[in-house]
Amino acid sequence: MNNSITKNALRALLYEVVTLPKPGLVDPMSSGPHPDMNIYTFIDSSLSLEKYFTDAVIIGHEFIGEDLTKMFFKLRKKGVTAEKEMFKATCGANTHKGAIFALGIFACAESYCHKRQTELFITIAQMCKGLVEHDLVKNNQMRTAGEKEFQKYGAGGARAQAEQAYPVVREVALPFLKNSTGSLQTRLLDTLMKIATVTADSNLIKRAGDYQVITWLKERANKYLKLGGYATIEGQKELEQLNNECLEKNYSLGGCADLLVVTIFIALERGYI
Repeated sequence: MNNSITKNALRALLYEVVTLPKPGLVDPMSSGPHPDMNIYTFIDSSLSLEKYFTDAVIIGHEFIGEDLTKMFFKLRKKGVTAEKEMFKATCGANTHKGAIFALGIFACAESYCHKRQTELFITIAQMCKGLVEHDLVKNNQMRTAGEKEFQKYGAGGARAQAEQAYPVVREVALPFLKNSTGSLQTRLLDTLMKIATVTADSNLIKRAGDYQVITWLKERANKYLKLGGYATIEGQKELEQLNNECLEKNYSLGGCADLLVVTIFIALERGYI
């Protein structure tokens, strides 16, 4: 078994939260639109998840069988326990629920791939086959923000990303990060904004109460990148303005942050950063 997977999962969580300034998110300088959280909350939360990622690695390594959805649901049971540990560590703050879902899938799949010599994204697609149908179409009791948005807008959110093997990460974010230049801070901030150009962030939709907010975010993120990103003064000013608007409107880019976390994880695993 490869313990580096667990280590890189934890590194990914910490790399994301210490990167600043991130609009609509917690970083070392600001709690953003999350008054119940700060950088220390995220550190405590990250460390509380070490056993979960170790469990994910073990599940991926030991799973035997052709139906990888069974591996996913085995992982999901561990995720329920991990959420309880997270809430205990954060005194009830939801710091990493989305990351528990996404990063758990990646850690488990990566472990499976190391042993079986299979391709990561194909493995994830096999793990999450039928997930939207299972969770959203057949689920008549809509509880989470993602479930409610599926009912209202037909947006599959994190589950659709998983079932489609994370096309935003596979086709956009990971190649972008791999080919990016500059300081790690610049590369990660620019990757976050690149993710924002192509993502229907369910956290943002929930905060805004309007699906059209996604168009606004995509326009702002594209503008930032066209200005040269964080490597330029113009890009830095644009990011600061976007951050101020997120604070004023109580907008959070939590979904984009979750996708950045898994992008960082793969980049660490592949030696891109």
